[in-house]
Amino acid sequence: MERIVHESTNERADQSKETQTSLITGVPDDISNLFLARVPRSHHMAMKCVSRRWRDFISSDDFCDYRNKSNLSESWIYALCRHNTSGRVFLHVLNPSRRSWRRVHEIPPHISFRAGMGFAVLGKRMFVLGGCGWVEDASDDVYCYDAAMNTWLHLQPSLSTKRCFFACETLDGKIMAIGGLGVNSKAPQTWDIYDPVTKACVSCSDANIVRDIEDSFVMDGKVYIRGGAGAAVYDGLSGVWKRVDDDLASGWLGPAVVVGDDLYVLDQSFGATLTMWCKETRVWIRIGKLSQLVMTQQCRLVAIGSSIFVIGKDCSSVVIDVENVRKKTVNGVMVCSSIPKTWDDTIDVICCKSIAI
Repeated sequence: MERIVHESTNERADQSKETQTSLITGVPDDISNLFLARVPRSHHMAMKCVSRRWRDFISSDDFCDYRNKSNLSESWIYALCRHNTSGRVFLHVLNPSRRSWRRVHEIPPHISFRAGMGFAVLGKRMFVLGGCGWVEDASDDVYCYDAAMNTWLHLQPSLSTKRCFFACETLDGKIMAIGGLGVNSKAPQTWDIYDPVTKACVSCSDANIVRDIEDSFVMDGKVYIRGGAGAAVYDGLSGVWKRVDDDLASGWLGPAVVVGDDLYVLDQSFGATLTMWCKETRVWIRIGKLSQLVMTQQCRLVAIGSSIFVIGKDCSSVVIDVENVRKKTVNGVMVCSSIPKTWDDTIDVICCKSIAI
């Protein structure tokens, strides 16, 4: 990972002096940390303008880790979206407390027109991997967006296998790029394990990886994928793929999300019905339906706490509180809150993840 920074001698001297000063004059840094960590995330951008010392501290891993450990972190939803008219890819963010979407940053031009990219989150960083274009073969690129610093980096090494339209999940602090298409005919039944910390990428293969992957999720230390030929599960302890039992696979008929220890699926075969997988009885339980007036198109799901965010075309969103949803149904239709789109452009949501800072 490489960054190029140009600074004059005077700038370096000023910065050296500033790093020796306290975060807050007359207050020990450990006490200052307590104060700054309690400021809402929506104010962090303004706080970075106070000084270099504040900027570096608020953008640091230590600051984010402290907020997470102290239960002060706030999760925002990041959506990779494609503009229907230009075909260009943009990144949008939703602050759930303000209930409005906004565009956050231009993505690197090399990937702004790619399709089939993978999308993963580790800590405060979002990773965009692989992809392909109309005149571009599958790629092995790895780009990283730091949500605290609001910057992009092109990482090295790249993926071991060039691929697009693949599943992308995180397990044990590593990114898994699974199946998909590539310049190598064996790509659909391979997966890469990418470690951003050690900067290593290992390629593996298994005949049990299904082709044409449509959805994926992580639950109980295992990665599940669903494709046209069924579903498969990867056990992180054994490092082995196997086929998913028919009782679970039979109800996985739409986008899935894990809330706590429970698996939910939005079945859009006929309308939009939320179902939950019961591990004890190994059956799917119907929770309720979404109003057809609210959500009629294909959606993405993101979980924050006990809430499921259903994100559809143009980032129109519905929020379902799964703890109270059974108490709030009218004729089988779930009572939810909605977040309307805030722009006139027509966009398609490619994928969504949450980042907690």
